[in-house]
Amino acid sequence: MVRIGIIGMGFMGVTHFEGAMRMSDPDSSGRRRVDGPRINSGQVTAIATRNQQKLDGDWTMIQGNFGPPGTLMDLPGIATYADYHDLLADPDIDLVDICLPTDQHEDVTLAALAAGKHVLVEKPIAVSLDAARRMVAAAAEADRLLMVAQVLPFFPEFAYVRQLADGREHGQLLAAHFRRVISPPDWSEGMSDFRNLGGWGVDLHIHDNHYIGLLCGVPGAIMSRGLLQDGLVNHVHSQYIYEPVDGRPGPAVTCVSGGIAASGLAFAHGFEVYFERATVEYSAGTYGGEWVCSRPLTLVTGDGQVCEPDLPGGTEWYSAFTDELQAAVDGVAAGAAPRVISSELALDALKLCYAEAESIGEGRAVSLD
Repeated sequence: MVRIGIIGMGFMGVTHFEGAMRMSDPDSSGRRRVDGPRINSGQVTAIATRNQQKLDGDWTMIQGNFGPPGTLMDLPGIATYADYHDLLADPDIDLVDICLPTDQHEDVTLAALAAGKHVLVEKPIAVSLDAARRMVAAAAEADRLLMVAQVLPFFPEFAYVRQLADGREHGQLLAAHFRRVISPPDWSEGMSDFRNLGGWGVDLHIHDNHYIGLLCGVPGAIMSRGLLQDGLVNHVHSQYIYEPVDGRPGPAVTCVSGGIAASGLAFAHGFEVYFERATVEYSAGTYGGEWVCSRPLTLVTGDGQVCEPDLPGGTEWYSAFTDELQAAVDGVAAGAAPRVISSELALDALKLCYAEAESIGEGRAVSLD
C-alpha cells in the first residue's frame, strides 16, 4: 500500500482527500473502470494544515467551484500536523500530495524530495519556468518521482478522446480545436493575485497545453494572438505548429482560452476533434449560474452514424481525482511516473504558456527549442 500525506487542506486538498478515500473501494464511487481491477492501493495516512479547526475535522468552511461544501469529518487513524515539516519527517508516508497555492509549490516540493518522499503537486507545476526546472532537476537528483496533478485527462469526455487517439479505432487524429474560458472571478480582481497565478494563460490555459501535449505530442512551435496584462496572458488564440512525420503532415490544432468572458459565462470548455473516420464534439459550461451541456460528448462516424458513447470513468464529482491519484499510486508502485502526470510533460505545458506570451508580444511564431 502507498501511504499518502496531504499538505494543504483548502478546497483542492479536501478534493484530493475525498478522491483518495475511494481508491480502495471502486464500487462505492460509481466508477466504471475500463482497464481491469485495481492492482495497487493507496491510503491517506496524514494531513498537514496550519488551521486547527481543519485539523480537528471541521471542514464546513471549505467550498469550491464544484462539488459539495465541506463537512464535519471523523479522522481516525490519520496523523494531523500543524507544521508540514513534521509530516515530511513522518516515516510512514511514501507519497506527499501538495495542495498549496502555486507560489508555494517549489519550496515545499524541494523539501519533500530532500526528505526522500515521492511527490504529487497540484497544477500548475510552478508559475515560473526556472522554478519548474529546479523542481524537475531536484527530483532527478533525489531519485524520487515528481508528478503533477493535471486532472483534465481523467475527466470522462477527455479520457474518451485519449482512448480513440491511442487505439486509432477511427484512424489517425488529423485536427482539433479546444476552448476553455471564464469570466474574471471575484477573488482575482487584485493585480497581485493575477500575477501570483501567472495569469489565466498559466492558471487556466495550462490545462489545454498539457492535454494537447498528451494527445498530439508537444508542438515544435506556437503562433498566438491575444491580450496581455502586465506581460501575462489574459486571453489567447493559439495555433500549435507540428512538423510532418514520415511524410504525413502534423495535426492542425488550435485553442482559445482566457478570462475575459462576460459575468454570466462563469466557465465553459469543450472541443471538436477530427479523426480520419470520425469526428468527436463536446461543449458545456455555466451560463447564468446553471450548468448547460450544449453538446454532450458526440461521436459522428464515417458511415453517417451519430451517437453519445458510453464514457470511461465514474460520474461522481471526485471520480476524476480518484483516477488521478490512482495513477500517482501506480507510479510509485512501478517506480516510474505515468506520462499523463509526469513533471516533464507539465514542464513542457508551462513552456508553451510562456511561448504564447512571447508570441503575442512579438507578433511571430515562437519555437519551443
